[in-house]
Parts: sequence; structure tokens; C-alpha cells
Amino acid sequence: MSVKAMMARILQNQLALRGVQSLTPFDCEEIVEHLVEQLRELELSLAARELAGKHEPK
Repeated sequence: MSVKAMMARILQNQLALRGVQSLTPFDCEEIVEHLVEQLRELELSLAARELAGKHEPK
């Protein structure tokens, strides 16, 4: 089982514990995929910001 599949299953379980049962396993997989993509973009943005800060003239 892939990490994304495990995350989707965890998301589905957590939603069910909160009474949300209208999302399908596919919906949860799509949500996880979107979250992972957002995290990648954030990570790249933070790395670029850090790199730019190191190259600023003092």
C-alpha cells in the first residue's frame, strides 16, 4: 500500500469519526493528492526563499 493510499484511508477514517460519510475513497485519494501537491509547492517556495536570503548582499 502506498503512502498516499494510507493517508487517504486515515483521512477517510478521521472523517467518519466526525460523522462525514459522504466522501468516497476516491474523494479522499484526490484530497490527499491535492494536499501532497500543496506541500511540495510550499516546500519549494520555502527553499527558494531560504536560498534567496543567503544570496542577498550584506
